Amino acid sequence: MNRRKFLKHSTVLSASVLIPSILTSCASEIEEDNSKKVQVLIIGGGAAGLFAGYTLKQKGVSFKILEASSKYGGRLGKQTGFADFDIDQGAEWLHLENSIIGKIIKETQTKIILDDADLQYWYNNRITSILPLQTDIFRSETEVFQDVSFLEHAHQKGLDNSYNYIVEAYAGDQGASATNISVKWDNEEAKKSNSQERNYKFGKTYFDVFEDYIVPFVKQDINLNTIVKKIDYSGSSIEVTDRNGATFIADKVIVTVPITILKSNDITFKPSLPNEKIAAFQKIGMEAGMKVFLKFSKKFYPSSFIYGGSICAAYGDVTIGKQTNDNVLLAFIMGKQAQALSDLNSNEAITKALLTELDTMFGDKASANFIKSSVQNFTKHPFIRGAYSYSPIGMENAREILAESVSGKIFFAGEATNLKGDHQTVHGAVATGVEQAEKIISLLK
Repeated sequence: MNRRKFLKHSTVLSASVLIPSILTSCASEIEEDNSKKVQVLIIGGGAAGLFAGYTLKQKGVSFKILEASSKYGGRLGKQTGFADFDIDQGAEWLHLENSIIGKIIKETQTKIILDDADLQYWYNNRITSILPLQTDIFRSETEVFQDVSFLEHAHQKGLDNSYNYIVEAYAGDQGASATNISVKWDNEEAKKSNSQERNYKFGKTYFDVFEDYIVPFVKQDINLNTIVKKIDYSGSSIEVTDRNGATFIADKVIVTVPITILKSNDITFKPSLPNEKIAAFQKIGMEAGMKVFLKFSKKFYPSSFIYGGSICAAYGDVTIGKQTNDNVLLAFIMGKQAQALSDLNSNEAITKALLTELDTMFGDKASANFIKSSVQNFTKHPFIRGAYSYSPIGMENAREILAESVSGKIFFAGEATNLKGDHQTVHGAVATGVEQAEKIISLLK
């Protein structure tokens, strides 16, 4: 666990399901068997929803993706013009092993970059590469941990309060505050994952891969600015109603919205979802999260990731492997630190707080060389409201229950439903979208 899990949120699908060749398929070659054409509504146009739609398209199953925001991609995105290279606003890092994205990269010779940045720590008012704290105190293949928080577990292992901000950084890898995430359930889920620790980045952005190879097949079937408010599955067909009163009819629905949307009851179901399903998504955690990019006239910081800040738990150089003349530092903030910054209610205040901390670390060089910032605050995004799901104390089998379909009509996908230890990742989200689409395809045969 030596990289930001938020950046690993961009790792890709180690596919157990092979989709027909992404790169050789074209619209004219897609199977068109009208006897199997059944409308499926996909709620949410993020990674899971896009791949669900793509999978249905390959089998000639008609579908419509209903996306609440003005753009597709969910927690994927890119920004142009901030630097002399495009910036991944969300997911960024990837793994190649046995993945659909790896297949795309191989067949198109898409440029990728190995990111082998070291990890350093801000500890006792200095940056150091050596600390007694090792990531393996939160990971074990054999030990069964107690259902306690990362912070309590660290204290049980003999670490004093001087390590709290570094523990916070490791909890932030998993999308949580150190006082809320369960070392037991987080470790149990990590044991299921086949994801490797080696990290790559795209020469362009993660979003570009979706734009180039997935979106062209589904774009005509995406309705943007469509905020779903009600799903009525009481009849033989399912009726979905948006905020403006428009209705959509389907035989099956795949719900791919972030867990925060389900927890907030933004979408009502008729009949109500089973009580155990409601209890399950209330148990799964998702906290505040943001990425802030800081551009400087001079590079005064190392190329490593730095853990341990009290304002931001982790900083990292995003120019590694890029052909660039710019100096751009990423502040990755999760959990209570992200919430505290979000509560400042202005990007200027957020930037000032980060510069103040960096000045402490680097002798006022941050403010002296600062040019501009870009804040991506997922906490304030009305249809996301956080970073990604994590495993809180008492979670137990909540993901398994959440991932179950309801009445053979309502199916759930998205990173929070991943049962193979790859929640929090793009490839985990993609896998669930593919799996639920294939379940529906099998039911329609």
